[in-house]
Amino acid sequence: MRFLLFPLALATAPLAAQAGPPQLLLEVARFRNLDHVQKGGEIEISVTVPTQPLTYRQRAPKSFQSSAVVDLDIVKADGTSAWHETVTLKPPVLNDTTISIKNPLSFLKRVTVPDGTYTLRGRVRDQYKASNGETTVEQPLVVAAPKGPAFSDIVFLSKPAAKAAGESVFNRGGYLLTRAPGGFYGRGTEAVFFYTELNQLPAGRPVLLKYHLASPDGTATDGEAPAITPAAGRPTPIESQLPMGYLPEGPFTLTIEALDAATKKVLATQSRSGQRSLKDYAPAGAALPR
Repeated sequence: MRFLLFPLALATAPLAAQAGPPQLLLEVARFRNLDHVQKGGEIEISVTVPTQPLTYRQRAPKSFQSSAVVDLDIVKADGTSAWHETVTLKPPVLNDTTISIKNPLSFLKRVTVPDGTYTLRGRVRDQYKASNGETTVEQPLVVAAPKGPAFSDIVFLSKPAAKAAGESVFNRGGYLLTRAPGGFYGRGTEAVFFYTELNQLPAGRPVLLKYHLASPDGTATDGEAPAITPAAGRPTPIESQLPMGYLPEGPFTLTIEALDAATKKVLATQSRSGQRSLKDYAPAGAALPR
């Protein structure tokens, strides 16, 4: 998956000088649906819209605000729609667009779809820009039941997963998950936090987890967790963290392995790439859409 990174920035140009189309980051995490009647997957779509490129319109003296509309579609292989939703984002009002820090806006949608091949399409529109005010992003999406033990997609978090009760789009596996948009970890971050789920393991059979965090130059950090015993018929939530230590600036890859505790045989593996910056601060975590 390709990642666009949106660190926070200062607006250094006058309002009229803002240029360029709006930007959109789409991330997808696939989980198995717990409904045994309707087979399929739960798709968590994390959307981040940087507000820096948006046009800010004056609403009152020393009062400026931008507005963006995000259209989300999951399209079947035959071109028909499997799901559609439109979200309007209105960033906080600013009193000076030339010096204010404009945080990205993020939100999360959870959708259940049958197994199959799809295209995820996102379109963002700057409501206050007549030309060059629209951007469309597409990525393939395959939802399929694993044939054996398998991890769900890895979700990078901006802070440790927290125990949580109740139903919420931000809760999964009994945890509150605050996502790190784009898998981006900025200045001052000392660890990478993550969440995933392990599926289709034999119940009552202990499993070991090993973690490997590495950059292209060979710098790496390893970790492991105490043996876990999967529950019958349900995914096993896994939340943990690894110190970034001397990991250099730039891309990194996290790899997770599940091994049979008795035989040490690798049962499942999953990887995800992220990005570290030693200069830029990370974007804000996901928030509810306005």
